[in-house]
Amino acid sequence: MAPLIEAKGLEKTFGSIRAVDGISLAVEKGEVLGFLGPNGAGKSTTMKMITGFLELDAGSAAICGIDITSDPRAAKAKLGYLPEGAPAYGDMTPAAFLAFIAEVRGYDAHEIKGRVAAAVSRAGLGAVVDQRIETLSKGFKRRVGIAQAILHDPPVLIMDEPTDGLDPNQKHHVRELIREMRPHKAIIVSTHILEEVEAVCTRAIIINRGRIVADGTADDLLSRARAHNSVSIRVAEADAARVAKALSALAEVAGVETAEKADGLIRLRALPKSAASPAKAVGDLLRRENLTVEEMVVERGKLDDVFREITMSSGA
Repeated sequence: MAPLIEAKGLEKTFGSIRAVDGISLAVEKGEVLGFLGPNGAGKSTTMKMITGFLELDAGSAAICGIDITSDPRAAKAKLGYLPEGAPAYGDMTPAAFLAFIAEVRGYDAHEIKGRVAAAVSRAGLGAVVDQRIETLSKGFKRRVGIAQAILHDPPVLIMDEPTDGLDPNQKHHVRELIREMRPHKAIIVSTHILEEVEAVCTRAIIINRGRIVADGTADDLLSRARAHNSVSIRVAEADAARVAKALSALAEVAGVETAEKADGLIRLRALPKSAASPAKAVGDLLRRENLTVEEMVVERGKLDDVFREITMSSGA
């Protein structure tokens, strides 16, 4: 089956700045692709090119196999797009704005009513549906943008920071909505919230200076963290040196570092020598040497650390 979103060799230059430098990607039905990168990395520019809202300097982009440049109207009919800032007409209510969008998309009066009601319900806009958009909070304005993107139930969704400005309950609602839609669509979500990648994305791409510098699942990216699969143990400060020496002698341990000190306890981190965690070897050592620990945890690493390591090493 052909991917529902496909981009090949995208390039975009603004003056002397190469904003997008040869980006290629594909997203299949059932995938939610997290699109990550530092500010100015080229995320929004790439998304605007894929959706046809920004002209391509080079390369190609297709939605459901339809080239966005040669047949933009047909391609955009298959696409729901939430741009940065969620622009809308402030003097309209959400109900009026969504009805206007539905009319622009060619629905008749009867179908407009049903589609607006469904979008309002799915985006959680019932409490403000008849309130002027300019009076809404940033979070509700964002949800109006989400509602217009899903109004026509498109097979492709591209959303730039969909949870920006939302409170924790609203973020949870939007993430649940994305999870609900995932089996039936190909979705790209640009986000600065790395926990969102673990929460809703099946895969993530990190871009930096207009190029892809990492591509994989959240677990793939986490495996690149220096502390991934390390064993963290909390011991009394008086025992720390002896425990650290014993850990360092294990063949499965690449090194031991002090992670933190608090309340008379020290947390030591035993870094793995291979991809596998040294947890069994550490546990066996503690029992064999009768070493007392307050806590023992296998660490997964943090996406924040991976993101920082990848983007800094690639020239940020």
